[in-house]
Amino acid sequence: MKSFKSLLYTINEQNAPDIALRLFRFQAEHNPIYGNYIRHLGINTSEVSTLEAIPFLPISFFKSHTLQTGRWTPETFFTSSGTTGLTTSTHAIADLGFYLKHAEKCFTHFFGALDQYQIFALMPSYLERSGSSLIEMLKHFINRTGTTESGFYLYNHDDLARNLERAKKSNRTIILWGVAFALLDFAEKYSIDLSGHLVFETGGMKGRRKEITREAMHEQLKQCFNVSEVHSEYGMTELLSQAYTRGGELFYPSPWMKIIVRETTDPLEKGLVSKTGGLNVIDFANFQSISFIETEDAGKLNPDGTFEVLGRLDNSDVRGCNLMVE
Repeated sequence: MKSFKSLLYTINEQNAPDIALRLFRFQAEHNPIYGNYIRHLGINTSEVSTLEAIPFLPISFFKSHTLQTGRWTPETFFTSSGTTGLTTSTHAIADLGFYLKHAEKCFTHFFGALDQYQIFALMPSYLERSGSSLIEMLKHFINRTGTTESGFYLYNHDDLARNLERAKKSNRTIILWGVAFALLDFAEKYSIDLSGHLVFETGGMKGRRKEITREAMHEQLKQCFNVSEVHSEYGMTELLSQAYTRGGELFYPSPWMKIIVRETTDPLEKGLVSKTGGLNVIDFANFQSISFIETEDAGKLNPDGTFEVLGRLDNSDVRGCNLMVE
């Protein structure tokens, strides 16, 4: 596995297929759950020669199994949020420090160094539970900014409003990063002009407000904060890499993840482009757990590698993620 860690940041468009196939064969041999799944499908690993032919493990396996490639002792566990009574996902993490550095690398690939920002996080639904990978990521980002105002604000909107106004006087760009319902609650109480700064939303209403489309929610936030665009992050408990929008609806995957779209009626039929289907993710950073994940999200892959997230597939439970009702 050390060889895959050393290869991770050498991945590019040309060598990604070869590295993915090498990683597939390694995980098929050293991840017992994945290996059993492949054998159950009757697939001969030696005959898999394209990305589209790689079998992807349904994401629901994270709810019932500990997915590890090789033998190692987990340092921590990430857990998903979910509706009361539903089984949630658990992702065993070998090295928390690696995850934090990698998440930073994904962010800086799109937005530059963290020390040029002040980050104000409004994440009440995530802070009120344990095991959130997003909270760990934002804690790290906040620490890396090196500013005293950056931090989590939970429900103390008065302090948030006051510190946002103060932060506007500095030469750093503000990022207001929050779950959708919390951002809307805050925006309705305070009129904060964040023109020239950034707003990131990272989820739906989570039962706190009426569900609306992401597009409608973004329009509200743009008007409330006087910004021309709202950014979104595509990440989840089961992934170590993230994709981001640059405003608008298109997600750009970081260089260490690859999106493949499958036919919804036949999960083994993959490689759809410009057609709606189920999203499969290759996350190269998951080399110690499982890199080939069949998600329960519906989406569309564009020829340039960007992708759209169109909601949840039928019969999948609604989890605490960044998807809105479409």
